[in-house]
Amino acid sequence: MILSTTDAVSGRTIVETIGLVRGSSVRSAHVGRDVLAKLKNLVGGEVTEYTKLLAESREQALDRMVEEARARGADAIVGLRFMSSDIGDDAAEMLAYGTAVRLG
Repeated sequence: MILSTTDAVSGRTIVETIGLVRGSSVRSAHVGRDVLAKLKNLVGGEVTEYTKLLAESREQALDRMVEEARARGADAIVGLRFMSSDIGDDAAEMLAYGTAVRLG
């Protein structure tokens, strides 16, 4: 699966636009990870516990989006974007979305 943040794939022609595909992941930090992150906030610096959590969420959302595109017969996704949002106080959603296409 070719993934592109642009609306085209260099050197290839889009022969069919299949449509919107998306994948999401909602996660929350477990208590131990959350406590470590709050302690890190006191001294400053990167909160590696949350960095890892967001990276895992991004990969899962991306995998789910690609799975949907493959099921619909796509061989590429263009216009790929990520979005995140809070869900309550303890969880966040990571959304990956784009346009599934067939290339010539």
